[in-house]
Amino acid sequence: MHAWPSVDPPSVTDLAGAVADLPVRVHDTATGSRVDLTPADGTARLYVCGITPYDATHLGHAATYVAFDLLNRAWRAAGHRVQYVQNVTDVDDPLLERAARDGEDWQDLAHRQTDLFRGDMEALNVLAPAAYVGVVESIPIVVEMIEELRAAGAVYAVDDDLYFSVTSDVTFGEVSRWTREQMMAIFAERGGDPDRPGKKDPLDCLLWLAERPGEPAWDSPLGRGRPGWHIECSAIARAHAGGPLDVQGGGSDLIFPHHEMSASQTQVAVGGERFARAYVHTGMVALDGEKMSKSLGNLEFVSRLRAGGSDPAAIRLALLAQHYRSDWEWTGGLLEAADARLARWRAAVAERPGGSAGYTPAASPAAGRDDLDAPPSRLAVDGWVAGSAGGGDQVRRVVDAVLGVRL
Repeated sequence: MHAWPSVDPPSVTDLAGAVADLPVRVHDTATGSRVDLTPADGTARLYVCGITPYDATHLGHAATYVAFDLLNRAWRAAGHRVQYVQNVTDVDDPLLERAARDGEDWQDLAHRQTDLFRGDMEALNVLAPAAYVGVVESIPIVVEMIEELRAAGAVYAVDDDLYFSVTSDVTFGEVSRWTREQMMAIFAERGGDPDRPGKKDPLDCLLWLAERPGEPAWDSPLGRGRPGWHIECSAIARAHAGGPLDVQGGGSDLIFPHHEMSASQTQVAVGGERFARAYVHTGMVALDGEKMSKSLGNLEFVSRLRAGGSDPAAIRLALLAQHYRSDWEWTGGLLEAADARLARWRAAVAERPGGSAGYTPAASPAAGRDDLDAPPSRLAVDGWVAGSAGGGDQVRRVVDAVLGVRL
């Protein structure tokens, strides 16, 4: 599967000055603290869970991928290479259900929505992943990983389906830091089947679903079927990242069970090595007082805003108005304010192109390195716009490189 075209950000190493050695730090869900993400071998490894391709790209999606784009840019500005991997869950129950509801072939729906997502990411100036990988093309590596888990004694059958035993990972629960009661309260709502007869533990998760009538399936040594949700990300991340992850990322609704299970499965398969140095999660985006949700249908789409004439740079700037870990609500006023700010910034860099901007550290290439904190960087650019200094060409480079906003 191919990603979208993207242009490498401008180099800002010559502007780094005294902040060049500042590390990239993020908040790690598993420890509840900030961690230094300077990669040991110079290559930062990032895996972000991708879309299930229907209802793409709503602003909850966009906020997540723009947030991790800040991390990609922060690492690059710090001089590191980035091996960014993102998946597409192009076969799964919700996708099949939507296709059946709309009378559309599930593959056609997946292809159409993935194409729409690519176009939105390109418009929002999100740097393309080095590996953009679908589940369907990854079934052989998923099967291989399930076989490894079976060899480790972590797999058992219920009828013809295969399950992962969470008790095989002694660290299970350390990603979310949730109690068992918290896990049980949400597991069924987020794709689990705690009440299925024959399971050893209600929290055990599906690895391989045996063929069901009328549903897609593939031949394999496990029998004819298709993968469960969590093992897909485990296998894709492991195969394409090139080593243990520095960050596994996604929305906060993926903390449990998805990221917990993905981590546990990988750790058992590789003999205990931690899946990621940090687990990083974005906040939820609301609309009309409720979290944006495919099930509720209260969604605002990047494509709809673009079709209505909104500048993608303004959409991105509106998304950057909040810290990435915050829960927040989308309103038309956010986009109006971003439109006005973008116009001011573009006018200022055009009117005062030469000279030195006298840039402050908050707006320097170090911006975003401290837990991807974009709002202060926006305010710093506002301060430059309100002043009289030149250096518009320098400001243009930094704003593009660090915030991903093209002026």
